This record gives sequence, structure tokens and C-alpha cells, in this order.
Amino acid sequence: MRVHQECLPCFRRQCLIALDLGGINGGEGARMVEEALGEIREADLAKSPAHATTRMHRALRRLMGRDPFREVKGRYNEKALALYGGLRERVAGSGDPLHTAARLAIAGNVIDFGIYTSIDVEGTVGRALGEPLAVDHTGAFRRAVERAGDVLYLLDNAGEAAFDRLLIEELRALGKEVTAVAKASPVINDCTAEDARQVGLEGVCRVVDNGSDSVGTILETTSPAFRELFARAGLVISKGQGNFETLLEEEREVFFLFQSKCAVVSRVLGLPQGSMLLAGNRS
Repeated sequence: MRVHQECLPCFRRQCLIALDLGGINGGEGARMVEEALGEIREADLAKSPAHATTRMHRALRRLMGRDPFREVKGRYNEKALALYGGLRERVAGSGDPLHTAARLAIAGNVIDFGIYTSIDVEGTVGRALGEPLAVDHTGAFRRAVERAGDVLYLLDNAGEAAFDRLLIEELRALGKEVTAVAKASPVINDCTAEDARQVGLEGVCRVVDNGSDSVGTILETTSPAFRELFARAGLVISKGQGNFETLLEEEREVFFLFQSKCAVVSRVLGLPQGSMLLAGNRS
């Protein structure tokens, strides 16, 4: 993945979403947008869009002096937790709990305020359970789960992590040791250790951070401890489009669970925008 020209309006839109959530507008907002987008000009556009937006969002947090997504993350942690009990019953009552939980984890990927300003969580759940996945490597995924003794689970967004909890619980029920990985500090509405605690993940599995505030998982910015976990894990499950962008070309096997939310990623995949995927990079 690399930056395409269609990414540039999206970068600006991400700035505006952050400023709106932070209550900043007018001349002050215009100045911040100009300075944050200046970081894009300094980025290596031959790398993934996540490399560029990491610089941009660092600048926005510095200019604003706070995390503009903190409040919305808290609201969606609560909203997702309110749905959790009913979703847990649907998983338990299904004929294939692992597959159902995986589909619901993909549905949770719609909770992304870096891209969307309004979200239909319940509608997306219905679509995830009722429609075929655009890419469905469930067979390979199930075999990889069976082989693995331990699983490294790369979280994506706050709120979404409550949906990830469903899949992590199924992995634990199969006897797998699971380590869920959050961001070390805020970036967009990505899940931090604090968000993981709010949705109850610490009571289900080990939770660590990756030592980074990057969008996606840019390995060179992560901690040595995380890179060792990534290299040695029996199975890596990667949530979200940012993680897909940054890990797609890694040599080790990774299973990506996400929705293709932007036109560029969808075109690279050869799929309609909004497609849901359970895709292995070696499948």
C-alpha cells in the first residue's frame, strides 16, 4: 500500500473530523488544518497512508493540546458494551461459535470515527451475520487456530474492542493463550489499554500495548517487546484497515478481519467499498 491522490481529500477530512470533535473552528481551525496537512508534505508518500496520517494526527494532538477523540471513544465503549450481552447469546446459540464471533468482530470494525461521522452498528451486525463475506478464508483461519498454541490479537478501534472480546472468548474456550494489543497512547479512536479495560478485555486475556502511537501497526515504531511477540506468536489476528495497510506485506502469516472503508483500499482489493473480509495473507 502507498499513498494515492484520492487519499489527500480523505486526509483533510480526517483533520476536520478531529477539529469538530475538539470543538475548534474558524481561523484557529484553519491554521491547524494547514499545519497538520503540512506534515503530509513531509511524509514519504511511497509508504502506506497510515505513515502519513500518523504524522498528521500527532500534529493535531500537539496543536490542540488534547485527544479530541477521547469523549467519543468513551461513548462507543459504553454503547458496544450495552450490545455485548445480546451478541454473546447469539454466538453461544449459533451452530459455529468461532465463525459467528469472527463475523461479529468484523462488524465491529464499522466503529471508526477517523473515517465516519455517523455509524449504524446494529445494521452492520445484521449485514455481517446475514450476508456472505467478500473474502472468506474461514477454513484456513480455523486450521491456523487449531495449530496455534497462542494468539496475538491486534486491536483496532475503541468500542470495536467489545466485539473483539467475543472472538477472544471463543479462542480462549478453545484453549488458546491470547494477548490483545492496544496502542501505547491515543491516536484517532484507536483502542488504548484504558479502552480495553472499559470493555472488559483485561478479565478475558492478557492486554499489552505496542509501544507506539502510529496509525495501524508500523513495526519500526513499535517496542522491541512487541516486535518479539509479533515474530514468535503462533497466530496473528489483525483488526482494521490501518493494520491491513501496514502489515499486508509482512512475511509471516497474518489473518486480517476488517471492512474496506475507502475507495483506494477497495480498488487495491478489487472489491466494492464496504466489503467485509476474513483474509489470510497466505491463503
